[in-house]
Amino acid sequence: MSKKAKSRAHESEVATVMRFSDAHVWVRADADRAQIGISDQGQHAIGEIIAVELPDVGDTIEKGEPFGELESVRTVHELVAPVTGTVRAVNGDLEDHAALANEDPYHDGWLIEIELDDESELEDLMATEEYEDFVAGDED
Repeated sequence: MSKKAKSRAHESEVATVMRFSDAHVWVRADADRAQIGISDQGQHAIGEIIAVELPDVGDTIEKGEPFGELESVRTVHELVAPVTGTVRAVNGDLEDHAALANEDPYHDGWLIEIELDDESELEDLMATEEYEDFVAGDED
């Protein structure tokens, strides 16, 4: 199975539980907790990720505001928070292996986990099908 086919398989596996921002950041929510990461489309656009800068546990992230950076060999990409909340966990594996965000953006490459301040903010994000249409529009 090609890398692209595997990526699409991951996307279909997570289609019902994920929401996406127009900044190519995903949110997987479970009650008032949410895991956040970069989408497959986002990591492809950035290129090979070589370093990750993320907030600390206990920090607050604000919807629409920067919360971290992904550095690639080409650029530094600012991460924009899709929702507001308090950071409860940071993926420490990315410190030693930042490329996890490229290799497995929807699982092992997650960035942070937060406690949501307002679960209704999730409604402002795109469902998987909407996001796929959004991405297809970017490619035109």
